[in-house]
Amino acid sequence: MAKDEIQKSRRQFLVKTGLGLAGLALGNNLWAKGSGTTGTGQQKLTLGDGFSLKEKHPDLVVLSDKPWNIETPPHLLDDVITPANKLFVRNNGLIPENLDAKTWTLTIDGESVEKQTVFTLDDLKKKFKHHTYQLVHECAGNGRSEYSPPGHGNQWTTGGVGCCEWTGVRLRDVLEAAGIKKDAVYIGYYGRDKHLSGKDEVPISRGVPMRKALEDEALIAWAMNGQDIPVVHGYPLRVLFGGWPASTSGKWLTRIAIRNKIHDGAKMNGTDYRLPKNPIAPGAKITATNENMRIIEAMPVKSLITYPKTGAQLTEGKPLELRGHAWAGDRKIKEMHVSYDFGATWHKATVKSQRNRNCWQQWSAALKLPQKGYYEVWARATDSENVMQPMLVPAWNPGGYLNNACHRIAVEVV
Repeated sequence: MAKDEIQKSRRQFLVKTGLGLAGLALGNNLWAKGSGTTGTGQQKLTLGDGFSLKEKHPDLVVLSDKPWNIETPPHLLDDVITPANKLFVRNNGLIPENLDAKTWTLTIDGESVEKQTVFTLDDLKKKFKHHTYQLVHECAGNGRSEYSPPGHGNQWTTGGVGCCEWTGVRLRDVLEAAGIKKDAVYIGYYGRDKHLSGKDEVPISRGVPMRKALEDEALIAWAMNGQDIPVVHGYPLRVLFGGWPASTSGKWLTRIAIRNKIHDGAKMNGTDYRLPKNPIAPGAKITATNENMRIIEAMPVKSLITYPKTGAQLTEGKPLELRGHAWAGDRKIKEMHVSYDFGATWHKATVKSQRNRNCWQQWSAALKLPQKGYYEVWARATDSENVMQPMLVPAWNPGGYLNNACHRIAVEVV
């Protein structure tokens, strides 16, 4: 790489993290402000959209307000279980109004159901065994802002992810109660959210293959972190598929169709949540046919540094204590490494075991930085199939999906 390209890359990183040279000169106050992106405290409630930003931590970053798309700065994701007020928001339509759990119903139908069946929320709670799982929930476009040229959609940085504790019943138990025909290949969900146009159109209706739908951890949930699911996250009922794109986990759930073909609902075709089957050049045009595109399924191996906050200052001679999370779709995390010299050397971190499948794992490390000055600390996870995070942004795609490049923070030793 040419010298001017290296300098440009470094400048871009400093701008992205809010750590320009002025920050180094002026000290910790400017560093702590991050990128300077507008926080929720400066946004207004969208009329008739049933959601108050008072429900969220004031330092979350609003990417759009119609529909609501809000991400979480990495240092606010330090909890093992993500609190409701720190969980990102990704909506495709408008939040439904007049939600009444007492009259809520879930219909199971489709070409491959034995008998169309309707359950009340009370039926689900009384007729089926309850299960609780911690599940990683990540927007497929998380990290989109790093692609060049930009991918289509909200320019997420690193905060479109969380791992909450969900309680409900297994989707498998409910589908089997209605009856699954032998020709079933997919499920598709439908929610009560409204299309942005105000017309009677479905804003999003996605799904998963039967093999994912029938896993133990696939849930129809009514509780998050031991409480009713907040309205913005799908109250009173939603479906959860940990480790897969969050778009497969439908909110305000009213219907699940058992299909005898790949689900063809809204946001299942074109470039939506799909990748080119063969690599293409950045910015290249592609005809979004089934022959050219594949549906995103399990999310790739990824990690996040949640402590310290980028811009931290460290007294010379003291170890740098690091911690964060790592996850890998349907796989486990095998190893975790950190580097302070741009990947020239790597230091092994300690990784905790999974609480359950499809949840993230906590890691920690202590580094001794050799002298005073500026450092970029990188984190890289390796999954149970020995697949490592790339150090750079992976292959470009029109939707800007699945960026799992190493997360990095800036630190100064003083």
